[in-house]
Amino acid sequence: MKTALSKKNLWEKTPLWVKSTFGRGLGLMPSAWLLGKSFRKNCKFVRDVQRWPKERVREYQLNKLREILKLAYEKTKFYRRMFDSVGFHPDDFKSLDCIGKLPTIEKQTVIDNLSDMCTKSISSKDVDYGSTGGTSGTPLHFYMNANRSSIEYAYLATSWERTGYKLGMPMAVIRGRIVRPNRNGFYHEYDPILHHHYYSNFHMTDVNMKLYLKHIRSIGPCFLHAYPSSARALAKFIIRTGEQVPQNIKGVLLESENVYSDQVSDIEKAFGARTFSTYGHSEKCVLAAQCEYTRDYHVWPTYGYFELLDAQGAPVKTEGQEGEIVGTGFINTVTPFIRYRTGDLATYVGEYCKECGREQTIITDIKGRWPQGGLIASDGSIVSMTALNVHDDTFNNVREYQFQQSVPGKATLCVVPTIPLNDNEKQRIITNMNKRLQGQVILNLEIRTELVKTPRGKQPRVIQRCTPFIKSEN
Repeated sequence: MKTALSKKNLWEKTPLWVKSTFGRGLGLMPSAWLLGKSFRKNCKFVRDVQRWPKERVREYQLNKLREILKLAYEKTKFYRRMFDSVGFHPDDFKSLDCIGKLPTIEKQTVIDNLSDMCTKSISSKDVDYGSTGGTSGTPLHFYMNANRSSIEYAYLATSWERTGYKLGMPMAVIRGRIVRPNRNGFYHEYDPILHHHYYSNFHMTDVNMKLYLKHIRSIGPCFLHAYPSSARALAKFIIRTGEQVPQNIKGVLLESENVYSDQVSDIEKAFGARTFSTYGHSEKCVLAAQCEYTRDYHVWPTYGYFELLDAQGAPVKTEGQEGEIVGTGFINTVTPFIRYRTGDLATYVGEYCKECGREQTIITDIKGRWPQGGLIASDGSIVSMTALNVHDDTFNNVREYQFQQSVPGKATLCVVPTIPLNDNEKQRIITNMNKRLQGQVILNLEIRTELVKTPRGKQPRVIQRCTPFIKSEN
């Protein structure tokens, strides 16, 4: 898998024993300093953006769109063909309304034209390989610039500040990270730069959740950062068993899955702290974060250009009307995503929040592509499907994939390949996925020409034919 020569990638590849050795010293240094000058500069910019008037926002967006359109036209074959086909030239881009003259693109467009969509050589040292997990069953691969991490994290950290989070505060993270057990069988890892405590959401059993909560109580004032399904599993455990609640959790940050009202209710009931959600995606076209006073989302206007389109492709501007989220990213300059249809839906609220005073587009009721549910482990715990959101080259030769399960602890990974798969490639795919599941669910592989679809033509990510059970620690 292609990775850029960046500080972030080097740190991610650093062995745990090295991180632990230097962790004590690093932990004493300010996180903003460790994350670098670029991150600090981005943070200052993002904090200022929150209070920009609409006129300044529109001027910024117009200039950024001109830049990305010119770059795409001059450096890529795909966008030059597309622009020429509709008689458009970047020099003609005089107002934001001109964006509607361009066709939209979608995931399949990128899959079919990736080699013609890149603005520079993918072998460059500052180019990273990126991918989505194939939320609809179809993986998407692309390339992006290595410096995007400091930009994106500045937006996330500033968004979290609305809840009272301060950079350098500890975080208890229960997301898709593979966490190895220590000598005592405890699934925990620590990042001294970010002050993140990682726990395995692949092993959400009663015994492990009790250990997670005990350890979280020891890390001081912190925030819980989790998939909604993982946070709810922990909340349901607290409610069901009466386990002591970590009073040091000041808020719960939810990302990467649809967030439902019953999840929010359970999580806030258990932890006695507010949930706070952000919306984004791997393609890095749109980022939105909830308001500190409401449950609505404010779209960051300098992260990318946001559109909400109806079924006919017209802009949605009526309060209460639903549309599809379409974005033009400002961060990724290697594979530009211009008028990219995300497949995600949201409801339009307005352009000004009277509660906080921000002049930003407001949306609510976001419905993402990733379905709710998961695989059922042999011990009865549920492995979130988002935890299997693969971001490597496992599915490079696979067009679509789907999980089918009839027995807890076992499932079938059905794949539709793009080329005939030899035995070595089949073994590589199943080994990678079983390694990620860490024995919670054992997969076998089946080659298919098509996958199961619903009567409306939708393709579920998992076909679940068994029901979960709860195995207590006793």
